[in-house]
Amino acid sequence: MAVSMKWVGLCLMVVLVLFVGTIAKVRNDQISETSNVEVVREQVQSSSNSTMASSLEKVEGKKEHAVDDPEEIASMVDMSIRNSTERRKLGFFSCGTGNPIDDCWRCDPNWHKNRKRLADCGIGFGRNAIGGRDGRFYVVTDPGDDDPVNPRPGTLRHAVIQEEPLWIVFKRDMVIKLKQELIMNSFKTIDGRGVNVHIANGACITIQYVTNIIVHGLHIHDCKPTGNALVRSSPSHYGWRTMADGDAVSIFGSSHIWVDHNSLSNCADGLVDAVMGSTSITISNNHFTHHNEVMLLGHSDSYVRDKQMQVTIAYNHFGEGLMQRMPRCRHGYFHVVNNDYTHWEMYAIGGSASPTINSQGNRYAAPTNPFAKEVTKRVETAASQWKGWNWRSEGDMMLNGAYFTPSGAGASASYARASSLGAKSSSMVGSITSGSGALPCRRGHQC
Repeated sequence: MAVSMKWVGLCLMVVLVLFVGTIAKVRNDQISETSNVEVVREQVQSSSNSTMASSLEKVEGKKEHAVDDPEEIASMVDMSIRNSTERRKLGFFSCGTGNPIDDCWRCDPNWHKNRKRLADCGIGFGRNAIGGRDGRFYVVTDPGDDDPVNPRPGTLRHAVIQEEPLWIVFKRDMVIKLKQELIMNSFKTIDGRGVNVHIANGACITIQYVTNIIVHGLHIHDCKPTGNALVRSSPSHYGWRTMADGDAVSIFGSSHIWVDHNSLSNCADGLVDAVMGSTSITISNNHFTHHNEVMLLGHSDSYVRDKQMQVTIAYNHFGEGLMQRMPRCRHGYFHVVNNDYTHWEMYAIGGSASPTINSQGNRYAAPTNPFAKEVTKRVETAASQWKGWNWRSEGDMMLNGAYFTPSGAGASASYARASSLGAKSSSMVGSITSGSGALPCRRGHQC
């Protein structure tokens, strides 16, 4: 009997300890929850551009197409808190694909609630492009482009011309046929994730004399020359536009630009062109197909302002039906890293006017044509001149007889200005670029 009483006493003591611990945990959780609520409340109250204020303005009719979805507002408040601290390190979610951009955000099943996290995932020379990270969401509901001078609210054109930062998303799948080139204003993100958005069969995107642009997740193809028309570029200005070339993405005199995870093909001129003093650019994770002159970086041999240009070309797939210019460079500093070149008809990388080209960890598969095995081409320049240009291949994989013709003395200062991230092994290129192009993301699932 005495032993039984001892066991009863011990059991009672254990129950009492567990009960007290549970009460303490509940109390601590309540305190923590209250503290978190206070942090969010202070953040919302202290921000002059808070998302709550934007939602109230929408209710009052002052702002059209501001999002009042509670999930998205919560996401925006959370992102605002995170943006008040230092830039997050890449690889937070550690998907382990080897692609540092994708590893930064793609394995988050709640990516659609944390869309603006993408702005913290940039790499290369365009890594500081924040786009519309610090603004509100704008939902495109209307694929029309009937009036380039007076665009309707809800259209993509109405979104991109606004003065304020905006993170632009799409209500549903849509094909947007632009009457005239889409002239973007600074601090904008076009985010096509979660829907299937095509900009096609008309004008395409012009990034001119602006800064901080992110273009992500779009299908851009069959772009046509347009122009000799009035086009609005901001709420307070429209002007006469001469003929545009028909580029998919034209970057002109602009900086801090990031073009990521788009599928581009079959346009009248270039797929991505950057000219006239543009710099701080990253072109990454795109899928390029069926096109002649893919990418022009540098306006002309005589335009020396492009000597300051710095462009990173990383993790792209240069695929079926491409001819040349992947890229074609002038004057500046170009880091070509961990791309997959599975097709070219003439050459892959060309240049003139003494550009510095740093090719690292790429996979180059030459065509069957025995006269097109060379990766490189010096355009209309005598060998006596281009032998001094700094072009190098480091850790590249050469397949089917591909070869890269290096030049220059390997000036360390030049290559330092043409280096923007650490290259992975070329053996990883297949997996790194396997998700190139616009992604078929679905809400509630890893992208």
